[in-house]
Amino acid sequence: MTTELASRAQADYDALVAQGMKLDLTRGKPSAAQLDLSAAMLGLPGDRYKAADGTDTRNYQGLQGLTELREIFAPALQVPVEQLIAFGNSSLELMHDTLVHALLSPLPGAERRWVDEERVVFLAPVPGYDRHFAVCDRLGIELVAVPMTPEGPDMDVVERLVAADPSIKGIWCVPKYANPDGTVYSDEVTRRLASMPTAAPDFRIMWDNAYAVHHLTDEAIEIADVLALAAEAGHADRPFVFGSTSKITLAGSGVAFLGASAANVKWWLALTAKRTIGPDKVNHLRHVLFFGDAAGVAAHMAKHRELIAPKFAALEEILTENFAGTPGVSWSTPKGGYFVTLTVPDGTATEIVRLAKEAGIALTPAGATHPGGDDPQDATIRLAPTFPPLDEVEKAMAGVAVCVKLALARA
Repeated sequence: MTTELASRAQADYDALVAQGMKLDLTRGKPSAAQLDLSAAMLGLPGDRYKAADGTDTRNYQGLQGLTELREIFAPALQVPVEQLIAFGNSSLELMHDTLVHALLSPLPGAERRWVDEERVVFLAPVPGYDRHFAVCDRLGIELVAVPMTPEGPDMDVVERLVAADPSIKGIWCVPKYANPDGTVYSDEVTRRLASMPTAAPDFRIMWDNAYAVHHLTDEAIEIADVLALAAEAGHADRPFVFGSTSKITLAGSGVAFLGASAANVKWWLALTAKRTIGPDKVNHLRHVLFFGDAAGVAAHMAKHRELIAPKFAALEEILTENFAGTPGVSWSTPKGGYFVTLTVPDGTATEIVRLAKEAGIALTPAGATHPGGDDPQDATIRLAPTFPPLDEVEKAMAGVAVCVKLALARA
């Protein structure tokens, strides 16, 4: 970069800092306007508290959750109703508990508990979801990074690793509109995950289908049915499927789901019964009355799309205007989900995040998309445009562009 361009980049940055902005693109949260879409839920279920089968939702029991709620979400999650559990408000909680159960009680098909193994390792496709990594860190599960491709994890790498090492017990997957790059797993990748030979007989796929209905375009992308493919391959117990309404209704008061084989469901419910009598079935009924059916969910998500699609469009427009054709700078263009991945030249991501912070723009820490918070290339930045109003997204992204240009000028 010429001295003139470097001086201009510094001047633009100084002007940015002088604005004294306070903007935040760190977390993929619904905006207040999105939460308002579900405001009517706060008046439900009213004086109607009986489930379809006559169950009094105010009382104990019902560990698997209301059948009628599971019927609404089973198609989107690609899980048979009888193999789907509706539980509390957090799918992360279900993932955490599933790993704890596996550590303390043998999984179906396992000879012993994971805690009795010398090592427990999970594969982590990168870039990936930092909370997946944090759960493993908390529980002493080692993480091995594997690269992502435009169709999902690099299966040549995955297959080689799992076939050779019995300590590798699982893999994290966000198969649709992946966090953070928006990748959609191809049918071939899903088939290979479901059918590949593994040295560990109790290998599990943690299939976090968090964005199953979170489309940003008119195209409602579908993915392969991992449970069905695993069963066909003779590995019915391999996948655990997770989902939630956290970014559909009220983020702090949603419903989380877990789907798996009949054996896995029986195992999970038996262990979970030791820590709780049952989930909040009043909240389950509230969701049933609010949506009515799967078509109600689709109509509701169309309203979400109207609110957030313009924010993704603004982000795309600003990045294209500033960096189209810039060597080393690229970004994902997701068709759904909540995030965009900005890739910058190696060694510059941390500096860009630092510059943004000094200018009053909060970004997710560089490296958060990798195990241990360490991106060896220091080249990945996760952008989350859903929470701020559109005008703040535009201001923040214009500021990010200034920071990227200055970091490139200094590199």
